[in-house]
Amino acid sequence: MIIIIMFASAVALFACIMFINRRQVRIPLTVLMGIIFVGSTAMMTLNYSHHFGMHQETTTTKKTIYSASNSALPLALYQPVGTSGKDDVYIYNSKKRQKTPDHTQTNEYTHSKIKWTKRLTPRLVTTETRWRYNNGFFRIMYMGTGMDGTLVKRTNVLEYPQAYVKIPTKQANQLKKRAASPAAKKAQTTAEQGRSAIAARVQQALAKNPKMSASQIQRVTLQAEQEVQSQAVKVMLK
Repeated sequence: MIIIIMFASAVALFACIMFINRRQVRIPLTVLMGIIFVGSTAMMTLNYSHHFGMHQETTTTKKTIYSASNSALPLALYQPVGTSGKDDVYIYNSKKRQKTPDHTQTNEYTHSKIKWTKRLTPRLVTTETRWRYNNGFFRIMYMGTGMDGTLVKRTNVLEYPQAYVKIPTKQANQLKKRAASPAAKKAQTTAEQGRSAIAARVQQALAKNPKMSASQIQRVTLQAEQEVQSQAVKVMLK
């Protein structure tokens, strides 16, 4: 709307100067159109340079994610970018299995990192700060300028259980090739031993707390499974 007002006032200003002969009418209309033109131009400039009529709004979204390996292996995959590690791209699935994995954004406004937690399932926490109009008046005035929703900054925190293994995509591809290697057989043996350890872990937990609920037993089991799988991955990577 402000763009329309600016151009309309410019045309009207020109018309007042060129086509209105009566001085009593020409001067006040010229001044009025000039004020409108200068004011609308100033509002447009201030909106682009200082986000006039806008404020920053921060939102946080959380969603469950899965390993991009499309397997039960506790892998946190990433693609190295540069040497500092600050610009690495983290790869994950939004579903348990999907053909093309998702990844964190790569731009100057986005920072992504991994956080190791006591959670049993991975989660992506995204915090975004964007410019929004203060009220309906400014929303109408600046309609069509494309400034609403402009990204200021974004932070992606991928929360992984402590048992997960962080590896680059190149190493993950090598891991697939090693599936039939002696290391894989050794890992399989370790996993078989681990299953006994999982059962033992659950029995120990039940001995300490015989009144454990089904969800508590499931939590202990899942945590033990992740630790066993993590150990198997580390064996294969050696």
